[in-house]
Amino acid sequence: MKKITTLVVAFILIFSFTSCKEDSLQSYLVKSQEKSGFITFDVPASIFQIKTDAVSAESQATLNSIKKVNVVALPFKDNATEIEAEKAQLVKILSGKTYKSIMRFNQKGMKVSMYYSGKEDAINEVIMFGYASDKGVGIARILGDGMNPAKIVKMMGDVKFDGSGVNLEQFKLLMK
Repeated sequence: MKKITTLVVAFILIFSFTSCKEDSLQSYLVKSQEKSGFITFDVPASIFQIKTDAVSAESQATLNSIKKVNVVALPFKDNATEIEAEKAQLVKILSGKTYKSIMRFNQKGMKVSMYYSGKEDAINEVIMFGYASDKGVGIARILGDGMNPAKIVKMMGDVKFDGSGVNLEQFKLLMK
């Protein structure tokens, strides 16, 4: 009886370790930080501080629902094979059950797809994924807490992101 129990426990452990091979977007973002040729950065929500009283309380609350932005990109530098491999890996991750497609469009030769996770009126993350064989591949993930897409679109119209309505000074470090 003890041998059977040991065999069953061993089988369950082996099965559980081999069945957890599915990649997640979080693991992809972490692994990409270690790869050469990738541009990666995380932007905390504190960088989006509103400096003006002209913005409504609703827009401020919507902006406060955004917690963090992660960006990973692999620019084109005669590395088309690597770009295709990264694109395939991201397509596989985003085609799972976790993410729902919002829209797809072409922008200046780049194919862009938007996804979200969570409920339609309380989104936890928004994903923008884009690629072009001659430009590269990139993904941006906006993490939040109960983000509402309609309110975010309204906020984008209310808040001027030209440096006078939002503190963008901290972005200068990224451009150097």
